Amino acid sequence: MGDLITMDDLTNEEIIQILDAANTLLPIARGEAYLPLLQGKVLGNLFFENSTRTRMSFETAMKRLGGEVLNLSTIGSSVAKGETLYDTMQMVDGYSDIAVIRHPRQGAAQYSADAVNIPILNAGDGAGNHPTQTMLDLFTIREAHGSLEGLNVMMVGDLRYGRTTHSLSHALVRFGAKLTLVSPKSLKMPIEIVSDLKSHGAEINETEEMISSISSADVIYMTRIQKERFPDEDEYNKVADVYKLDASDLVEAKNEMIIMHPLPRVNELHPNVDSTEHAKYFQQAFNGVPTRMALLCRGLGIEVPKKVK
Repeated sequence: MGDLITMDDLTNEEIIQILDAANTLLPIARGEAYLPLLQGKVLGNLFFENSTRTRMSFETAMKRLGGEVLNLSTIGSSVAKGETLYDTMQMVDGYSDIAVIRHPRQGAAQYSADAVNIPILNAGDGAGNHPTQTMLDLFTIREAHGSLEGLNVMMVGDLRYGRTTHSLSHALVRFGAKLTLVSPKSLKMPIEIVSDLKSHGAEINETEEMISSISSADVIYMTRIQKERFPDEDEYNKVADVYKLDASDLVEAKNEMIIMHPLPRVNELHPNVDSTEHAKYFQQAFNGVPTRMALLCRGLGIEVPKKVK
């Protein structure tokens, strides 16, 4: 079964194999060639939470490979009538060959995988995990630096609720990354995650100050302060604009340093950063297509050729 619920479902060797496959599929993702590896297959796209990039990139990935997509909307479906997740998944199991799920409840992806026979890919479960985002992040980092080994990575912003940073930090540590975690005290990386990372030998620096760490960074991973995760709006307002990265902050940055962001951004990343050589977040968003192509092929047991003609 080709489920992907957390990054623990993949070995380091499998990660590299998937990234290699994604690299092979780049011409297909760009529409420069056609390779119908998934012709006759149907993807169930199940988004119980808002999404732009993840949903659209999965749909693009499936269609570029010749497959079909069923999109579930919580508006206009039986979910709005109170249908349980279990019952919804039973229907999807009958209609699709593989399914992607995003859900506000942590653990929903694993629950769904346990409920059905088709492979399930976790596209974000609450503040839990987002492994397909992690894979496209790793692809972006490797594309820029040529390797994942031993990089100095800054993660900035909402590290408490930010599922992208939870998944990515675990993956990077497996490749020897040094992590600088920049956040206000109220949004620090959960202590159990930090403890787990350190138990795997990770070198971790936690700080509230962003600017002083820029010069030594190979990657700056900015994140949005997620208003929708806060139970109290007053608490959100206290930290909403605590970090704002501006092009003027990058004067001492390494030439090869890259800036990433899972998007959408609000005020934490000034548009004047877009034109710098460091900005990779729009390329990062595109990289969701070849990476998710490779993950769909893995999930369905379809081998990606070493070369695309």
